Amino acid sequence: MAEEVEMDEARRRYEFKKVLEKLQSQQGDGTELITLYIPPDKQIFDVTNQLKDEYGQCANIKSKQTKTNVQSAISSILSRLKYYKRPPEKGLAVFCGTVKTYGDRTDLQCTIIEPPEPLNLYMYRCSSNFELEPLLQMLEEKYVYGLLVLDKREAYWGFLRGNRIEPVGGANSTVPGKMRKGGQSAARFGRLREIAIDEFYTKIGERASAIFLAEKDFFERFKGLLIGGPSPTKEEFEKGNYLHHEVQKRIIGLFDVAYTNEDGLAELVDSAKDALKGMTVVKEKAFMDRFLKELVKDDGLAAYGEESIRHNLEIGAVDILLLSTKLRKSRLKIRCQSCDYTAEKTVSIEAGKTMADIPLGNCPKCTAPNILEEETDIVDELTKLADMSSSKVELISDDFEEGSILFSAFGGIAAILRYRTGY
Repeated sequence: MAEEVEMDEARRRYEFKKVLEKLQSQQGDGTELITLYIPPDKQIFDVTNQLKDEYGQCANIKSKQTKTNVQSAISSILSRLKYYKRPPEKGLAVFCGTVKTYGDRTDLQCTIIEPPEPLNLYMYRCSSNFELEPLLQMLEEKYVYGLLVLDKREAYWGFLRGNRIEPVGGANSTVPGKMRKGGQSAARFGRLREIAIDEFYTKIGERASAIFLAEKDFFERFKGLLIGGPSPTKEEFEKGNYLHHEVQKRIIGLFDVAYTNEDGLAELVDSAKDALKGMTVVKEKAFMDRFLKELVKDDGLAAYGEESIRHNLEIGAVDILLLSTKLRKSRLKIRCQSCDYTAEKTVSIEAGKTMADIPLGNCPKCTAPNILEEETDIVDELTKLADMSSSKVELISDDFEEGSILFSAFGGIAAILRYRTGY
């Protein structure tokens, strides 16, 4: 049950992000695009009254085309708000206006979103683009972890935000090596080296703490700090209380890593996977690691590519379906408008384009133009196929190296199989 809830949340996030990407790409001529945010405690009656007032104010717009487009958008919004007695429990976001589609074409489009989190503002705005910042903020990870790797030569720090490792900065030390220069006593050299180490640890603690404490809503969002490095360096640093006390008390654990530069942050996350168990990035990395290991085996249970995955789904051979969150494709069902010819094809949907811009071709039997019968997002379509054979579905982000490889090298569609099929 928990996995189903988690998958539903991942799908909702994918769909929400996809809608926002589409809205971000849309442009209008002049101030023709209307953004309307309605918080849950706002009366729909008050909103419609303001919209009617705004409709009347359009008479002052000098451009006839802009006036017509803004009035059309307001009318479209009013017609949709008739179906709401009150806003949904988290509020409502409405984006409506005449947008540029492809070439010189335009189209009046209206998108209504029930946000994943409660809206805390009321906004009516006309502009050449939609105001999306309040919704984009909802895509930000609510919890972050601090990452710090160090040895006596260098240190690096950053954040783990959901699936994404975010490097921030580092420092190099002037700590001398263990071999002393000629003429120095061993005791004096040892003291100087200890002083240099202490100064370096102090610098790391101050700089890293400043970065972590500057994180927005630190006390609510900052869930803990992972420290990596060789022994006994990381233990010395932790016991020395070099970090700010609010950061120090949030240390989750110390972990062995070989690298203490930017590359060490990813190694630290891998080493801390038990401590981070339940974090999305750890689970996604585990699935991708398993897929890549199966891929290099002679008899490995790995498949990739849309055609191969479709076949394996149809025969029930897929154990885990891996889909990239960067997939922006649709599955089309087309038919000839003159004869009984039908076909299916997958197309990429580029930003700023609509289905009207996708060529459907002509019928190979009678050469008449094909028409679109049905369009389905490929993630939805493949997920339904997976459900039919009880295959597990995992949406994989590209915020880490293996996730990026899924999209760039395997087209964003791969699977771990239950048994070998030859496809």
